[in-house]
Amino acid sequence: MIPRQIEQKAEELLGKYPLIAVTGPRQSGKTTLAQRLRPGFKYINLELDENLDFAQNDPNGFLQVHQGGVILDEVQYAPALFPYLKHYTDQRGNPGEYILTGSQHFLLLEKITQSLAGRVALLQLLPFSMLELQNANMPPNTPEAFILSGGYPRIYDKNIAPTDFYPNYVRTYVERDVRQILNVNDLRLFRQFLTACAGRAGQIVNFLELGNLLGIDSKTVKSWVGVLEASFVVFLLPPYHRNFDKRIVKSPKLYFYDTGLACSLLNINTVEQLDAHFAKGALFENMIIAELLKQKFNSAATPAFYFWQDSNLREIDLLAEEGPKLKAVEIKAGKTINTVFFKNLYAFRNLAGAENTEIFLVYGGETVQPRSDLQILPWNHATMVFR
Repeated sequence: MIPRQIEQKAEELLGKYPLIAVTGPRQSGKTTLAQRLRPGFKYINLELDENLDFAQNDPNGFLQVHQGGVILDEVQYAPALFPYLKHYTDQRGNPGEYILTGSQHFLLLEKITQSLAGRVALLQLLPFSMLELQNANMPPNTPEAFILSGGYPRIYDKNIAPTDFYPNYVRTYVERDVRQILNVNDLRLFRQFLTACAGRAGQIVNFLELGNLLGIDSKTVKSWVGVLEASFVVFLLPPYHRNFDKRIVKSPKLYFYDTGLACSLLNINTVEQLDAHFAKGALFENMIIAELLKQKFNSAATPAFYFWQDSNLREIDLLAEEGPKLKAVEIKAGKTINTVFFKNLYAFRNLAGAENTEIFLVYGGETVQPRSDLQILPWNHATMVFR
């Protein structure tokens, strides 16, 4: 079993809050994490009809039976529990009494903010990070290998080929989550939408263009993107909000939480196919941004991530705000450093102010180069941006 980086923070928070809630994609390891943190806790799966019926129809009785150390899995399906969780945890005042998990973030977050604000610590668990695999002596050998395999735990724990795992994952996701969140009648069309999103990873979202491609209106596209966000399939990276040189871009960029899933949707199954594919650079960029996102989530931090593009189409792939300072990260899949890679970084630093800006290049090569005015990091050391 591969240890998770988030365990230390989760253990700390269990000593301070009566509840912690762990959200994340299906099969990202939430239940395993909860049971690893508290192996003696009673485990209740609220996707099982008998448990859900009890919880929904008699929440008071349910929590009288299940107290003193309980894992409530997929708790968003039993919203009737939340007011009673508030009542009983306030009454008993015991830290770390309940661990809640959920794979539909927005639904769970809504219930938490309504009933449990101030009483629950919220953590987000994504698939394995490169650092977790490195610590387990299972490091990916090349960036291409990690882009293809992604990070879902079952691929590594059960030695399942990505070509077997991801098609089944998509079928399970479509059949369960989409039908529960949205009334999607044409699953074939929704699969086409998923594939279209994968082909646009790393690009600015154009809801109208996507709708025209699929023959649906932009309102439906926005709704479907919202479903993908709620289920931890994609995330949207907003443009930077300060007006450096009259920024004109207002729409976000779209990325996948896991590049293995994006590759499967694009029918990219081998390194040779990835090397020849038009999306390789975007998938590399997606991988690095997702890794930096995992690093923030694993420390229970709220990432302030953006991209930047000015009126001259100069662009920075990732801007990270840390207090008054900015970290600007340019991401290139190439394995050889080219001075042209630095052009936009220097331009942005001149606009933003050198005293408040650190600049980084993350590339597909193998050598760390700490230069006097910027840091050059190989793909498998990208997390050094935040060290």
